[in-house]
Amino acid sequence: METSAFAAGDVAWVLTACALVLMMTVPGLALFYGGMVRRSNVLSTLMQSLTAAALVTLAWVLIGYSLAFGGEGIFVGGLARLGLAGMTPDSASGGLPESVFVLFQMTFAIITVAIIAGAAAERLSFKAWVIFVPVWLIAVYAPIAHWVWGGGFLSEAGVLDFAGGAVVHINSGVAGLILALKLGPRRGWPHEGQPPHNLVLTVIGAGLLWVGWFGFNGGSALAADALAGHAALVTQIAAASAALGWAGLEWALRGKASVLGAASGAVAGLVGITPAAGFVSPGAAVAIGLLTAGGTYAAVNHLKSALKFDDSLDAFGLHGVGGFIGAILTGVFASSAIGGTPGLIEGNALLVWTQTWGALAAAAYCAVLTFAILWVMERFIKLRVEEEDEVTGLDVALHGESA
Repeated sequence: METSAFAAGDVAWVLTACALVLMMTVPGLALFYGGMVRRSNVLSTLMQSLTAAALVTLAWVLIGYSLAFGGEGIFVGGLARLGLAGMTPDSASGGLPESVFVLFQMTFAIITVAIIAGAAAERLSFKAWVIFVPVWLIAVYAPIAHWVWGGGFLSEAGVLDFAGGAVVHINSGVAGLILALKLGPRRGWPHEGQPPHNLVLTVIGAGLLWVGWFGFNGGSALAADALAGHAALVTQIAAASAALGWAGLEWALRGKASVLGAASGAVAGLVGITPAAGFVSPGAAVAIGLLTAGGTYAAVNHLKSALKFDDSLDAFGLHGVGGFIGAILTGVFASSAIGGTPGLIEGNALLVWTQTWGALAAAAYCAVLTFAILWVMERFIKLRVEEEDEVTGLDVALHGESA
């Protein structure tokens, strides 16, 4: 295929989306998480996002892309595209230059891995993180991406996941939960208060995530077309609805609406609309935002304490639970006038079941493989820092620096 055969507008838009999605990790997620930890751990938290971007890039180029998109297997792609073998400036994928498609999918892999770190903040060994990132990408993320987007069995079964409800959010949230359980709670949790050290950073990070999500969802149309515009619109609507929904719940139940709550609500709404963005109406986006806000609010404020697991920065509460809610609500609200597949509202109850078992399949595989990776790793290295380092703070103990 000649380079001129590619639509210049599509290429320009998806390249822009690549930049927006990468911005979601560094600096977006880095600041969102960095502001929520204690001051002695902010640099170590930023470093987790920064190294995720670097490590995933290399692992994706070497093997991840090939496993996700390099073949037509039911469960995994193949090894034919190791190191991007066979790619030329003129080769195509998804109607785009393959280089652009590789880069766009890489940015999704980067933020998925970076989200996991939030569940283990303030106690995970940096050495363990550096080993975990590429192994998890290869063993967990790449196969699930293939299941949904690479022609695997979930795609064949009709599971709808426009921009990563299962691939990104359920995947990262469940992995974060397993990692948090494996590490155990932070020193003093839950009896000692561990408030965020700088919510200004968190709000800046949330804002960058919100803006970046236009590339995340809008870019997933893989074209500068009406579907991209629709996905961007419903993304904005769901985020706004969820931010107000979370703040409203706090106001009603606690008497005050917190800044952290509104920022968390916005992220929850963005997570909830991710699988649905190319399939639902603006009115459905309002409902998805409000329902996701309610479900994630309950997970963050009640489920975590009831089950006594220390998901430090609510990776599971926001992304895992929000991804599940969004996946199921996609089955409820999918419109034949938008994505072509009708959902429950249009009389197709089967889609809800398809969405549910698809989400559970991704979660189960992720949980089992993540546990296995960590089990093998702890045979050779310590996953958790020493108690003395935890008391000192990971910035100085692991990186020799202070914020």
